[in-house]
Amino acid sequence: MTATLVTILYFLFAIAIIVRLLLYGVRPTKTLAWLLAIFTIPIGGMLFYFMLGRNRKINKFYKLKKTKEISDYLSKVDNYYNAIEDSPLIIPKSVKKHIKLARLIAKSAKFLPSEGNKLTPLKEGPSTFEAIFKAIENATHFIHLQYYIYEDGDIAEHFLTVLEKKIKEGVEVRFIYDGLGSRALSKRYIKALKRIGVEVYPFLPIRFGKLLASVNYRNHRKIVIVDGMVAFIGGINISDKYIKGDGVLGMWHDLHLELRGSIVNSLQVVFAKDWSFASGQEDLLKTLYFSEHSIAPGKSTVQAIESGPDSDFSSIHQLYLSIINSSEKYVYITNPYIIPGEALMKALQIAALSGVDVRLLLSAKSDNALVKYTVQSYFEDFMEAGVKIYQYPDGFLHSKVIISDDELTTIGTANLDIRSFEQNYEVNVVVYEKEITEELKKDFFKHCEISTQISYKDFIKRSKIERLKEGFAKVFSPVL
Repeated sequence: MTATLVTILYFLFAIAIIVRLLLYGVRPTKTLAWLLAIFTIPIGGMLFYFMLGRNRKINKFYKLKKTKEISDYLSKVDNYYNAIEDSPLIIPKSVKKHIKLARLIAKSAKFLPSEGNKLTPLKEGPSTFEAIFKAIENATHFIHLQYYIYEDGDIAEHFLTVLEKKIKEGVEVRFIYDGLGSRALSKRYIKALKRIGVEVYPFLPIRFGKLLASVNYRNHRKIVIVDGMVAFIGGINISDKYIKGDGVLGMWHDLHLELRGSIVNSLQVVFAKDWSFASGQEDLLKTLYFSEHSIAPGKSTVQAIESGPDSDFSSIHQLYLSIINSSEKYVYITNPYIIPGEALMKALQIAALSGVDVRLLLSAKSDNALVKYTVQSYFEDFMEAGVKIYQYPDGFLHSKVIISDDELTTIGTANLDIRSFEQNYEVNVVVYEKEITEELKKDFFKHCEISTQISYKDFIKRSKIERLKEGFAKVFSPVL
């Protein structure tokens, strides 16, 4: 009797999920996969669906409250592009060639191009932390910190010391950390932050009652904002492996970006939204802590872009596709996690087959064996189309950069995988500038010179055991 009741309940739940999939399913192949899982893996298939399969674009974790300040900001975006045909002079000169991309970002992610910014690429951990601490030490009003991974160690302890000093000087400090990515952060450290006066909140903390609903959706952003005047974003987390390395992979190599100018206001919007969700407070949504930036500190035109599992559009996925599809001479990608879906794979293949110089720079080492073989499983299809692949041998290369045609660069937190496009909260910036792009192009070639280019003829001769590992790993690519 009990077994019969359980079976009936299971099928009722399964029918409810089927209805939900048919109403809100994203792709037919994905819907079919979940249906097969639910009916062939009793209990487990349903649990995996609740963890990994729900469409967050329909059921949002949080919605942006329509405060006057944010409503005014979003209306500026619409008015800006509605006025393009009537007043083409309002478009920054550096953006005109890429107006379709700029319009795409504005309409999907609601951020405008920002002129007159000063950008400083920060190469490697030591220079990044030095610049961040210098900015923090000069803070007079507020410090906003947001990280996916924040680990105990020397860097974290130095943050604690500097933040305590600034709080005593009357500076406001707010800190968001991801509940899963920073799971190793000790309770002692969190208590120390609160003790010195830091307002600190986890983003989607791992709690038993909400585990299935939130464990797969993480905040992967790394943002620092000081006084609304200077901001930092990129791939570097708070961890000593960026200055000391680790016992397995060695030194971690990465790229960060320091930004000064009105672009900081766009990043403050991103932080304010996340702060509202994590803390339940609306203080930053009401004021946004915007700065006027009446004097342009530089000459760079920059546009912010964010996306998340409950965004209306997969904005960063669209960004990457747009850059690849519009490239005429080259597109160079540095990223440790290149696990493309069908659209991205086709875009890279088409670009290479049409004569665009497409190069991928990845780390020879991986922090996860399953990820390593999943990434490797795409190499043959890439190289068959003419994509060149380089593996960086020294430590672990963690940068997330795309450069194209000497005038377009995107730097940020997003990888080239389904997790970054559909399941993580991410943030990038797009730089419409030759100087930065050419500088990073030179760095890219330097890295390629010391890297190993994979030979297509040699790679296709790999053993069946290697192919089997790749095939097994590839099955998990949608959730990596």
